[in-house]
Order: sequence, then structure tokens, then C-alpha cells
Amino acid sequence: MKSRFTLILIFILFANFAIAQQKADIIISNAKIITLDDSKKAAQAVAIAGNKIIAVGNNNEVLKLKSKNTKLIDAMGNTLIPGLYDSHLHVIRGGRFYNTELRWDGVKTLARALEMLKEQAARTPEGQWVRVVGGWSEYQFAEKRLPTLKEINDATGKTPAFVLHLYGQAFLNKAGLEKLGLDENTPNPNGGLIQKDMHGQPTGLLVAEPNALILYSTLAKLPELSQQEKINSTKLFMSELNSLGVTSVIDAGGGFQNFPDDYAITDLLTKTGELTVRLPYYLFAQKPGSELQDYQKWINMVDITDQHNHATEYHVQGGGENLVAAAGDFENFTKPRPELVNAMEPQLKAVIGTLVKNRWPFRLHATYNESITRFLNVIEEVNKETPLANLNWFFDHAETVSIENLQRIKALGGGIAIQDRMVFQAETFIGRYGKKAALNTPPIKQMIDMGIKLGGGTDGTRVSSYNPWVGIYWLVTGESIGGLEFAAKENQLDRTTALKIYTQGSASLINQNTDRGMIRPGFLADMVILSADYLNINPEEIKDIRAKLTILNGKPVYGDVDFSQYAPIIPKAIPAWSPVNFYGGYQYK
Repeated sequence: MKSRFTLILIFILFANFAIAQQKADIIISNAKIITLDDSKKAAQAVAIAGNKIIAVGNNNEVLKLKSKNTKLIDAMGNTLIPGLYDSHLHVIRGGRFYNTELRWDGVKTLARALEMLKEQAARTPEGQWVRVVGGWSEYQFAEKRLPTLKEINDATGKTPAFVLHLYGQAFLNKAGLEKLGLDENTPNPNGGLIQKDMHGQPTGLLVAEPNALILYSTLAKLPELSQQEKINSTKLFMSELNSLGVTSVIDAGGGFQNFPDDYAITDLLTKTGELTVRLPYYLFAQKPGSELQDYQKWINMVDITDQHNHATEYHVQGGGENLVAAAGDFENFTKPRPELVNAMEPQLKAVIGTLVKNRWPFRLHATYNESITRFLNVIEEVNKETPLANLNWFFDHAETVSIENLQRIKALGGGIAIQDRMVFQAETFIGRYGKKAALNTPPIKQMIDMGIKLGGGTDGTRVSSYNPWVGIYWLVTGESIGGLEFAAKENQLDRTTALKIYTQGSASLINQNTDRGMIRPGFLADMVILSADYLNINPEEIKDIRAKLTILNGKPVYGDVDFSQYAPIIPKAIPAWSPVNFYGGYQYK
């Protein structure tokens, strides 16, 4: 035993000596570094060689690793953190459409939102639509209300328009209704409502009652961009994420996102080395009633143990977030909780059982505790027949999960990916379930105290904004985007803990937290210089933080005006009429 211990000690000392002798490719100095490393919580400088951090300390210590070829970056006193990790985002789908979308994320007034809509409708060419696809809530507006159909029609005129409000409803203008051929004879789809007026004519309001299929199936009918435009669009969406400090994403799949066809753009960008986020992704079953066949086909197509791209980690991570349509408990808090059909359990068991037998990790959309109880019954049955045995799995959302079910999740080795949906919907949730119910929606403190793997995400781009700082703001303040404090004090976290959830926590969901989420020697060089002093600014300012410089895998991928010399040039959006060219993405006005 002593001999083995001695060998280990020698190996550690040799490794540390080797790192100490290595010269840096990049040194960032004069920074306020939040390391998230409890053994060394703060520092001033960091050295990078290749894609790894090789030293963290004060300026004098780290600058000793400088050579004539070292790139020196002066952080100018700004805060530096590990790169953010969004555990639930739809980059692959969102990237294909980003250039077509007018984003209302962050817009302060409805008047300005409608003004943007009118301007964009005027420049949108024949054959295309003006579309606002989620990321906003009426509570963010000073007016505290939704737009009316009349206001949308007045703003857009003869240009077809689609305005999505969360996954609860969408507005079609008159030109859009005509373009899609919706009239008095169009039946309501299963789980959805096409609202009609007293004369039986569609008003333009589409409602999830409670199924969101009506919303994303309508959106899927809108025209797509060309191949070249999709490539540009995906690159710009990733750059937008980089501008917010995001370096890693777990893509949760999505409706009308077919594998492998709809992955062609990110496949190509991986081959050309142009992905600027790490991007493990899950496969989302597309056909109600034939989900098992989907997963059986994909399991035969993909060797999940041998298809990782080491630079971007772009690979199939598992199955989900939708496993079977019968388990879809979509959260339209303006409507009653959906009752899942009795056929759900056998369908879900067949899929999860197949995934577990083939050692495929899985994730499962689960909003309500009543659904989670039934899902856990299925997972426990599968575990008895085919032990999970440390297989990665987790629930997405889990807003109303009970303490009892948290204990069951813990016992099964599961995790939870929380999203900031309540920051956009707290007022609506309280209107249906009451203020007391919102205090622990979700019960974050209990999740932390129980040691459950806990990651933070956004669920952008449709349900909420892709801006992770809105979620971090919510974790710290317990407030909605409208300024309503709804979360209990014990669910309001200190700023370091909140940041850990959006870095180390997300990585832990798929066992990646051993080499990222900290500024520590030997860890991956994913890091961000921020636009504000995160630990000390007014809480209201947290949601407006941006990146000044973002480094992924040891290379700068985004730089603002102060750091543009270190980062690649961001191209213009194509087509030329793209809203991105006129408004950008997330709005700060």
C-alpha cells in the first residue's frame, strides 16, 4: 500500500512540475477572477496552454509563464468566470431559424415591441414571414399586457406574421391566416384551439389546450432559409450565445427536429471546426405512437460510446427530452394541468427499458409533480428489471416536484435540469395555483441540500429567452422578469451558488464536472470576461450582464469592442432583411 501511495505522489509531483515548466499560449492578467474553486476562490491572472488552464494566481506568479509567443490579454479589472453551461437549450433547431426571428427578449415596452414588428414587416420580402418566436412575457413590458390581434394586424398589414407567446398561445395576423388557409372549416387539432369569432371565422389566436403541438406544427409550416443562410444563421446564433458567456450547451432536441436530416448544419460546422459551443445533444422522438421504433432505429444507427468530437463534444448524448408523446405535460399555466392518458405508462416503460438495456442516457420533460410520480413509477419498474447502475438520467423542469419525489430521484441516481420558466410565468402560475404554491416552484434549496445533481438552463428559444443571466438573476433574487418576488427566501441563492448551478451543475448532469466549471490548473480553458462585477452589482443589473471576451477550448470566439482584436469578426446576417442586422438578438433597451 505504501509503495502504491508513493508512486501516486511521485506522479502528482511530476505532473505539477511539468505544468509549471510549460509556457503559456495566452495569459489573462489584471482580472477579478471568480474561480468557483473552493480551494482558491479568487485570483488575478490565468495562463492557458493549448485547451487547458496551466496556472491561476496573481499577476507576478502567472506572468512567469510568458514566452515571446505568449498572447497577453489585459482584463482591465473586469470580472472573469468559467464559461456558462446551459443544460437545456435548442441550439440545433434555433440556429437554423435565428436569422428569420425578430426577438422581443429583453424589450422593455410593448410600444417598442410593436414598433419593431411594424418596421420588420415593412422590410420582409414577399414569400417570407415576420415572426416573433418566444423569449418574452407580457410582464416584462411596462404596460404589463399582451398585444391585441388588432395591434398586430395594424403593425404588420399584408405581411404574414406569427407571434409566439411562450408555449401557451400564438397570434396569426390576417395575412398569416390566409397564407395558411385557415378558415371557418378548419377543425381544431388534437390538444389545440383555433379560436373563432361569433361568425365562426378564425380570429388569429392559437391556444395550447394543453398540448403545444398546434403552436410548433404551425411554426413548422413557415418557410425555411437556404442552406447557406442556415449556416450563417447557426453561426450567428452561437456567436450570440458566446456574447452572453455561454461556452457549453446540452441540446434538448425538439418538435419537428428530425435526426439526422435536421442536424446537417451543425454536422457541417463540426467538420469545418466552426462550432463555437460544446454541444452534446439528445434525440427527441417525433412520431406519436411510434416513439419506440424511433429509438430502436437510432440505437442501431449510433454507437453512443464511440462518436465524440473532442474539440466541441458534438455527439449524441442520449434520448429525450420527449420520450413518448403520451408523457407530454406541457406547462400552459393559463390552463389546467393536463391529465396524462392511461396508455402512458406502458409506452414510456417500453422506451426507457430499451434505452437502459442499451446504456443510453435519457432526459424527460416533467413539469408537474403528478406526472413525475407516474414517471418515477415507470423508472423504478425498469430499474428492477434492468438496473440503471449509474446511467445518467434526469428530469427537465420539475417545477412542482415534491420532497418525496426528490427522495425517489436521489435514490435512483437521477438529476434535475431546472429552467427559468417561472421568471416569465410566475404571475400566471400564481393566478391559477396561488402565492403559497409559487414559493417553492421549484424547491431549489431542497434539491441542493439533498445533493441531487442540479443544472441550470434556459429552454430557449421558444419557451423562454436564451439569456442565462435572466435565470441567474431569478436564482439570486427570487423575482420574475416583471419584478415580482415570488420565491421563498430559502430558494434565493447566494451569487456564487447560482453561478455554480449554471456551470458545474449543468456539467454534472452528464458527468462532465471533473474538468470544467472552475478556473483551475488542468481544467478546460473555457472562460469569460464579463461586462460587470457580478458579485457586487445591483441585483437588477445581473440580467443585463454580457461577455466582453469569451474563450472556448483555449481560443477566443467572441470579443466586444474592447477585446475585438482577440476574437474573430462576426459576419452580417443573411438574408439582408434579417432582423438580426437591424436589432441584434437580446434587447437591452
